[in-house]
Amino acid sequence: MSKIRLVSTVAVALAVGFVLAQYVGLSPSQAGDEKASPVKPRARDFYAPNSEPLGADEMRIVACGTGMPTARPKQAASCWLVELGNGEKFIFDIGTGSAERIAALQIPHNYLDKVFLSHLHTDHFGDIMALFIGGALAGRQKPLRVWGPNGDTPERGTKYAIDHIRKALTWDIDGRRGITDPRGYHIEATEFDYKGVNQVVYQENGVTIRSWPAIHSLDGPVSYSLEWNGLKFVFGGDTYPNKWFDEFAKGADLAIHECFLSVPLMVEKFQFTPQSALAVATQIHTAPEAFGKVMSMIKPRMAVAYHFFNDYDTVGDLLARVRTTYDGPISMATDYMVWNVTKDEIRTRMAIVDEDVWPPPATEKPQLPDASTRIPYSDFVAGGKLDIRKVIQPIYDEANKKYGLSEKQDD
Repeated sequence: MSKIRLVSTVAVALAVGFVLAQYVGLSPSQAGDEKASPVKPRARDFYAPNSEPLGADEMRIVACGTGMPTARPKQAASCWLVELGNGEKFIFDIGTGSAERIAALQIPHNYLDKVFLSHLHTDHFGDIMALFIGGALAGRQKPLRVWGPNGDTPERGTKYAIDHIRKALTWDIDGRRGITDPRGYHIEATEFDYKGVNQVVYQENGVTIRSWPAIHSLDGPVSYSLEWNGLKFVFGGDTYPNKWFDEFAKGADLAIHECFLSVPLMVEKFQFTPQSALAVATQIHTAPEAFGKVMSMIKPRMAVAYHFFNDYDTVGDLLARVRTTYDGPISMATDYMVWNVTKDEIRTRMAIVDEDVWPPPATEKPQLPDASTRIPYSDFVAGGKLDIRKVIQPIYDEANKKYGLSEKQDD
């Protein structure tokens, strides 16, 4: 019989350096029932990125954004990282603020090249530019690939959005020509029919990702399932409860579905009128009571509620409302919550992250840029340079000597 371990943690306040130095690589199974040692590490009840192996039959999901459209430091907007024991990694949504959370996980960016969008609200894809450009600068040496639904018009589809984001970044990308490794500054969109019912939108290396329609704001949003090695992950995106989710989310090991703020909280916290709160919180989004009803129908091994501000004075109200219709296992999600999923166990923890993180090492040797592709300044702008060549030359001399180069300053 499978089991679910819910591990609360007060360890978030620990110093990250001490954590990484003392606890690298230890899993709970390694600790066993042995007597606690004064010098050996014990099993941790939190997740420290880049410090634990992922089992060959294991799936890890990290919440990189669980909040709402309005920005706050505590919670980024929708973003979920799925890591598989075969090395594959997938990002579902990339909402505003979430690229920072992804960076904190210290994963080489060549492994973060696949993004699946549920729909085109900014709280679900607002950080696509940060992941695209920032990832290229931090070592992604391949195109960023994006999958997403079309719309009821071409202008409302994923391809239109990505193509125009690329156009909006013309100055940014042109300004990097001939200066940095050029391979990461490409973005590709694969668009599929939002009306497809349980259609396969991705199938590689034993991983199958399917989509089905969601009901939210306009035609176009979708939900996803990812199946691999007998495990099933489901991400609902934003949606009113619908028949497709009820049918195709069944059998999920971990099912993520929005659970919006209650109407009284929308009135109190967001100063909505009761009429607007009713429309937004129960018709455009999924109310907590409705979330519970959905989960009671699909019966996942672990239900995950998100898309609310998870505070001491909100989560109790929401959970109480969910419990009127659902009594199964549940995580009330917040950023940096982590689930390790195997066929035997689901382990829930919080991650501790290093706020001073630097980009992780690239998986390939950087490619030298072609200086001939640089776009020069106009004579007007170039004429504004101060003559500080004598100040800069020692920097070149130092670098040339240290790295065995023969670089020269610009003319």
